[in-house]
Amino acid sequence: MRAAYRSPVERRAARDLAVDLLVVVALAGAMFTEAWVRDSRVTPAAAVAIVAATLPTLMRRTHPGWALVLCMAGLYVVFVFIDVHNTVPFSSMVCGYSLALVVDRRRAILAGLALVPFVVGAVLIFNQGGSKELWFQTPKNLGFVAAPLLLGLAVRNRRDYLAEVLERAETAERTREEEARLRVGEERLRIARDVHDVVAHAMVAINVQAGVGAHLLDRDPERARGTLLDIKRVSGEALADLRATLGALRAGDTAVPVLPTQGWAELEELGAGLRTAGIEVELDVDPAATDVPAAVAATGFRIVQEALTNVVRHAPGAHVHVRVSREPGHVVVEVTDDGRGAIPVGAPAPDGTGHGLRGMRERALAVGGTVDAGPIGGGGWRLRATLPVATS
Repeated sequence: MRAAYRSPVERRAARDLAVDLLVVVALAGAMFTEAWVRDSRVTPAAAVAIVAATLPTLMRRTHPGWALVLCMAGLYVVFVFIDVHNTVPFSSMVCGYSLALVVDRRRAILAGLALVPFVVGAVLIFNQGGSKELWFQTPKNLGFVAAPLLLGLAVRNRRDYLAEVLERAETAERTREEEARLRVGEERLRIARDVHDVVAHAMVAINVQAGVGAHLLDRDPERARGTLLDIKRVSGEALADLRATLGALRAGDTAVPVLPTQGWAELEELGAGLRTAGIEVELDVDPAATDVPAAVAATGFRIVQEALTNVVRHAPGAHVHVRVSREPGHVVVEVTDDGRGAIPVGAPAPDGTGHGLRGMRERALAVGGTVDAGPIGGGGWRLRATLPVATS
């Protein structure tokens, strides 16, 4: 018949009980052995007293304080019937050690001080060697009280220290995992914004230029040819930029080719490309704004790029004014269009409904800035981005 299943808690309780029973047997055996060595007669009453003095150690795991008190009381009972003064303190020493494992330092010290009268009283009452023996027995028995308490405190402090070290290691591991997940999320968001900016801007520009080319193909073949060449250039640049962005996703590559960081200097090229799509782009870049960190300039370029893409998508043929100015502590980027030729789809909500405006706000927020956008009088639209710049 298969044995009944016992849980880990039940198995541990059974193991602890077996260990405590062995401790009781060992403590009682030590006192019987000392009595035999000293040729002391063990009467039935003495045997019962010895066993009774060791039984409280069975309570040392659940009620160590009471176990210590009962063992100290049992010491007095044993001395009444038999003189085994070398081994009789062992029971109280075991219980004192168990008490120190579960209480703090202050309570352990108080317990030790509370036992001093019991120890001194036992020495005074049962001492048989005179005053000279008294001066030796008192510090020895006080040492029997202090030693297990100090040992228990040392073991407890070490356990607490190891538990704290383990907890710190687990906390650090959880923190590293959370930081890794956060970095992965931020990188995914950055790549998504880059892909959106590259693809959206290129596709909108190609779409508009293709329409212009088809319209001019019969009437003005030369301009149509120029438009097709612009489409080729824009698509080639977008493809190279997209490859560089997606290259960061390749595992095992230590050197991913990337394009140079784009900034204010590339705004002229961006505007020139849109002029071929029928968008009148006017650039006004403050020379003082060029002396800013690369991250701020790249963020500003991407914001302008997305804003111009929105103009091409929603207001083809409009006149756009791009202004970059340096103000104390920050750079201001404004993109304003007059709304001429706007497709009558209704004004978008101030917060935007697509990924473009949200992506611009996320980019600005990444460098500590803000983006505001909304309609202006006459059917136009204004976007204003404020990007902070640290001042020395």
